[in-house]
Amino acid sequence: MRISDTAIPEIKNVNHTNYIDIGFRVYTDNNQLIILSVIDNLIKGAAGQAVQNMNLMFGFEETEGLLS
Repeated sequence: MRISDTAIPEIKNVNHTNYIDIGFRVYTDNNQLIILSVIDNLIKGAAGQAVQNMNLMFGFEETEGLLS
């Protein structure tokens, strides 16, 4: 996961990766928070997410066993 408060997320930056890019803007004049996210769901399905979570839980490399 990559978070930015300056860049608007673009699909081209996550294409063929296991990342999700999240961008946000805070508008204090009207108390709004806008959140944008992009993900390549052809790679990041439920099974891929489960493997990534398991890797993190057990201290393995985050992308172990996943296509990159």
